[in-house]
Amino acid sequence: MPVITRRIALAGLVALAATPALAQTAQITGAGASFPNPVYQRWGEGAKAANIQLNYQSVGSGAGVNQIRNRTVDFGATDAPLTQQQLTEGNLLQFPTVMGAVVPIVNIPGVAADQLRLTGEVLADIYAGKITKWNDPRIVELNSGVTLPNLAIAPVYRADASGTSFVFTSYLAAVSESWKSSVGAGTSVKWATGAGARGNEGVAGTVRNTRGGIGYVENAYATQNRLATVQLRNKAGQYVKPTMETFAAAASNANWNVPGMAASIIDQQGANSWPIVSPTFILLPTNPTDAAKTRAVMRFFDWAYTNGAATARELEYIPLPETVQNAVRSAWGQIRVDGQPAWPAR
Repeated sequence: MPVITRRIALAGLVALAATPALAQTAQITGAGASFPNPVYQRWGEGAKAANIQLNYQSVGSGAGVNQIRNRTVDFGATDAPLTQQQLTEGNLLQFPTVMGAVVPIVNIPGVAADQLRLTGEVLADIYAGKITKWNDPRIVELNSGVTLPNLAIAPVYRADASGTSFVFTSYLAAVSESWKSSVGAGTSVKWATGAGARGNEGVAGTVRNTRGGIGYVENAYATQNRLATVQLRNKAGQYVKPTMETFAAAASNANWNVPGMAASIIDQQGANSWPIVSPTFILLPTNPTDAAKTRAVMRFFDWAYTNGAATARELEYIPLPETVQNAVRSAWGQIRVDGQPAWPAR
């Protein structure tokens, strides 16, 4: 082979060896909660630099749990944590990724964002069909100086099995005895009134297009769609606005030393605490059939813990404390592949 030809061939081999990313990009699929979808999509864009390609479908927590149980995705996502028994039966490991807030959104002519004040009890009675007009005396009493129209309230709820519904109804059950005894908390409940919509996206869109509408969404959807949120009275009796400061105040009370790391941050103490804050969770097989995929999922969330905090805050989610992130990494080591820990990923 002529010298020049050999040099060109060697140069080509060096170039291929130096740029293996295209051949080694790991593709992972996940499905489930719409609550964290905005931050997962942004993390997915960032993780391309780490040779990880994420395909995440925002189909609701219930569907996400079903899909990982059936092993049709590499990971499932849910805002409603599974019990230890459910995890054991499904051969699943559960871990949190980020925290977010559920906020009521309204569409009331003449009422600006964060102008309306509500209590949890009033909110529960709206969704129970006991309060049906925006100028109901109980709402008027909470809102001195706010002109409330003689307009029917149009509640909007999640039509699909939803972790956001689980968080919202858990709050209503915590603050209203009548709601707790008649409806309770769950990913799907029997709503007394209103209209259903699929996903946080669907609830946001329906409220935006409905005069007199009220709904509940993860805060990022309210911010991105410029929807009017409300002030809520918290456990300390203070009316607080949905802000990163009030979300973080509630999140600081989380107790992670529970099975499945299923910390509850509903109706926490503190004068500045927003009352509806929750972690969101990932479900991974403890008996993976594709070890490479499982390790790639771990690498993705390890990347997100290390590099994704600024993005999370930008979207008004609360990153996990570093101690919790490290506890998750330790938990990953419980997954075994060929007798060896799946984490650290090789």
